[in-house]
Amino acid sequence: MTTEDHSYKDKKVISIGIVSELTGLSVRQIRYYEERKLIYPQRSSRGTRKYSFADVERLMDIANKREDGVQTAEILKDMRKKEQMVKNDPQVRKKCWRGSLMLTLGTKTVKR
Repeated sequence: MTTEDHSYKDKKVISIGIVSELTGLSVRQIRYYEERKLIYPQRSSRGTRKYSFADVERLMDIANKREDGVQTAEILKDMRKKEQMVKNDPQVRKKCWRGSLMLTLGTKTVKR
């Protein structure tokens, strides 16, 4: 698997309005998660937020955890732990990529 295989997921091209429609989250909720450092949109020269498909998946995961009562600080701690595991273990990285691809293709159930 090369970087090209999943690079489309990392391109920051989606506006906050579209992200809101895709996730069912309000624009305010999305901005709040950015404030809490759970998501990192890219900013255009005019300051417009741009998101990737990976960001959309992350937001859906955050929303599911919040719905289950998990606090944002705990979500951030868990995300950092997972990022460290992915960074250090190629097998974990491969599994994470496959799981997110299944989510993108709609083969996983996502609750809102």
